[in-house]
Amino acid sequence: MQFAPADPEILARRDAIIADLKALLPGAIVHEPAGLATYDSDALAAYRQTPLACALPANKEEVSALLAYADEQNIPIVPRGAGTSLSGGALPRPDGIVIGLARMNRILEIDLENRCAVVEPGVTNLAVTRAVEADGFYYAPDPSSQVACTIGGNVAENSGGLHCLKYGITTNNLLGVELALAGGERVRLGGKAPTLGGLDLLGIVTGSEGLLGIVVEATLQLRPRPPLTRTLLVAFDEVAAAGRCVAGIIGEGIIPAAMEFMDRRAADAVESYCAPGYPKAAEAILIIEVDGVDGEVRDAATRIERIATQCGASHVRLAADEGERARIWAGRKAAFPATGKIAPDMLCMDGTIPRRALGAMLEQIAAMSVRYGLSFCNVFHAGDGNLHPLIVFDAMRPGELARAEAFGAEILRLCVRMGGVLSGEHGIGVEKRDLMGEMFGEEDLAQQARLKCAVDPKRLFNPDKVFPTLSACVEQGHMHVSGGRLPFANLPRL
Repeated sequence: MQFAPADPEILARRDAIIADLKALLPGAIVHEPAGLATYDSDALAAYRQTPLACALPANKEEVSALLAYADEQNIPIVPRGAGTSLSGGALPRPDGIVIGLARMNRILEIDLENRCAVVEPGVTNLAVTRAVEADGFYYAPDPSSQVACTIGGNVAENSGGLHCLKYGITTNNLLGVELALAGGERVRLGGKAPTLGGLDLLGIVTGSEGLLGIVVEATLQLRPRPPLTRTLLVAFDEVAAAGRCVAGIIGEGIIPAAMEFMDRRAADAVESYCAPGYPKAAEAILIIEVDGVDGEVRDAATRIERIATQCGASHVRLAADEGERARIWAGRKAAFPATGKIAPDMLCMDGTIPRRALGAMLEQIAAMSVRYGLSFCNVFHAGDGNLHPLIVFDAMRPGELARAEAFGAEILRLCVRMGGVLSGEHGIGVEKRDLMGEMFGEEDLAQQARLKCAVDPKRLFNPDKVFPTLSACVEQGHMHVSGGRLPFANLPRL
């Protein structure tokens, strides 16, 4: 992975910049090497860069002040939540300021009458549900990292989760944001009303990966807790049979709240890690959850059991109580850390394919594993075809990181060829940046670049992410993609 060189003029002013930042936010600037090591990467730990400094604002006014200063001094900024991004979205720049939003962690308002909550960006995903569950409500998106990941990062990456099949990802559960723009101006998009007319600017911001601004406040949709929830654990001796089961369930018009897949490698690693009680020696496991009113749930569970049996399931178990249900899900949520028992390093891919292509895709990944000489586990959201192959390797062994990157890139290219997309919920970041041309043509990328340049003409927000390297914005009349990979014609002014 290559990154744009740091600006030597900014590096030469480092001491003066840090002094200015300390005056701006006394006691909230990290600049010593030991402290900055905390911020040199996100969960995609294969890439590291030490930032010039990290600022930790406590409120939206301090965020605006930082952005005004960065704009005046032409200093890049990188927004950061909890650093759980798996695509390098929070990777800093050596000549840039990381703006860490963890201190902005207040739930500002809970409005059950309008079924929404207004929160700061540093509030964790799970904290929203915990704040309203006593009243019978919850926040639907639930990434596996929900105990740590924050709402600001969820909006930036358009995060999903285990229950996104029925209840949608962040964009389907976000009502509004307050966004801090370049120069520090703040704007509100959306609000408590579920729909607004005009351009869908909120939709543009959701999933923009910090390239357009910083979310300093979010209004989230709350949902009433379903009266009944049932979880089934289904095992198969063949991966293909699990794929047929997934297709059969959706084909019958059943929309489970969640439908998760784990292959044998993943299930064995999880069983060794936290012993959730998964069937031994199964080649594929499905965790299927249905919720709703009593009759609806019981009917769906009965039909799913029938479909699974018809598809050759070797084991079908309905969780007997909430404790067993929690253990089943604890295993799924532990899949990523459990791979640490297989190898010290991991790349978690994030491509999406049509459900009909699941069987062929899994066969191809297995063949790739042999070619690259690296092991993998398959864990993914089976209901919507969002794959998360976990490529495991040892970065201390020469060449393994490069092979892992090539393995992952081939998986993502195949996703696109099968009619899917590069990312389902982790974002593009730096991990998939150089693969954007596999999915988008020149005109597609040019249109996206026009939007970026209109909102951030100096290119200070999260540089080096998503786009193959932008050398200029529309004010200079052209764009360039590194390596000549995707040349663009001159872009007209907006």
